Amino acid sequence: MGTPQYIWQHDRWTNFSFDAEKLLQPLAAVRKIQGRRLGTVEGLGFDDSLRASAVSFEEDAMQTAAIEGETLDREGVRSSIARHLGLPHVGLRPADRAVDGLVQVLLDATRNYNTPLTNARLCGWHAALFPSGHSGFHKIIVGAWRTSPMHVVSGPFGKQNVHYEAPHPEMLDDAMALFFQWWEESAAAMDGIIRAALAHLYFVTVHPFDDGNGRLARCIADMALAQDEKTGMRFYSLSAQIMAERELYYAVLERTQKGTGDTTEWLLWFFGCLERAVVTADKTLVAILQKTRFWQLHGDVVLSERQRKVLNRLLDEGPGGFEGGLSTRKYMGMTKTSRATAWREIEDLLQKKMLRALPGGGRSTAYEIEWEG
Repeated sequence: MGTPQYIWQHDRWTNFSFDAEKLLQPLAAVRKIQGRRLGTVEGLGFDDSLRASAVSFEEDAMQTAAIEGETLDREGVRSSIARHLGLPHVGLRPADRAVDGLVQVLLDATRNYNTPLTNARLCGWHAALFPSGHSGFHKIIVGAWRTSPMHVVSGPFGKQNVHYEAPHPEMLDDAMALFFQWWEESAAAMDGIIRAALAHLYFVTVHPFDDGNGRLARCIADMALAQDEKTGMRFYSLSAQIMAERELYYAVLERTQKGTGDTTEWLLWFFGCLERAVVTADKTLVAILQKTRFWQLHGDVVLSERQRKVLNRLLDEGPGGFEGGLSTRKYMGMTKTSRATAWREIEDLLQKKMLRALPGGGRSTAYEIEWEG
């Protein structure tokens, strides 16, 4: 075969090596912040936990697709998650089959983290991602290993840069059998965060499917983290942080896949990415708690369904609300009502001290949530 070019061409490449001394402090740091986050969410009630988890699942779905260059309909994603989690979804646009399939895979990987990961389950996930049997305009093999060579490339046709070549198709049955064996054995033998990082690397290196390997690798990492944290709730989005660091993600991954089996750099990046994902999610928890306090304060106030919908949209945006504030025109657009009705219902919310006018006034008055009540 000549000189190995990729990690999988080395003997015993799945005996992933790393410099434990270099990992000790970064792993302790991410463990500390992970523990603090889990302690915080334990103090939430069930409803707040579910809402916070729904926000994280929403970001996971949006960003794991964005990493692959796809833009999903956020309202459809939100609708699908709400429906599967038993949250209110009346008025939200239904998700299409592919979006709903992705949401179901994300939820299954995390909420059913103790269910064994098998060939059948993984192939079922893949089929859910591609319900039409196509990726874009290209027909692909769905729910089964690929039968063609796989190259990760960039650049225009004729001048393409090959970043990675995956194992040959005839190797996939054995490679995936070994992956499932590794997955089971590593659960008891390895630190959970290290296992999540290596599971991601392992799967995306084998690259068993025609498409969707990155999304599934991130789902598998999420499943490993759920097993480590022993919770089916998701309170941060690793995919959102990977999207924010996409160039570095691909660069570290490529260097590792072209290495000899040492995974220290990959693990260090993964630990840092996870830590930053948890820190970023603090903003989500703050918004959830503020929304809860708002409705605790105003829970007995009589409102129309339109008013409640607009308030929830504002609350979901956090303390800053909509850019430029809520205007009569925006209210009309969200509720599909007349200007007179929008103005009357905004005035009612002002009287009930649920909205307040932003400085400026006049015909272009804008409004925001009155947090003080």
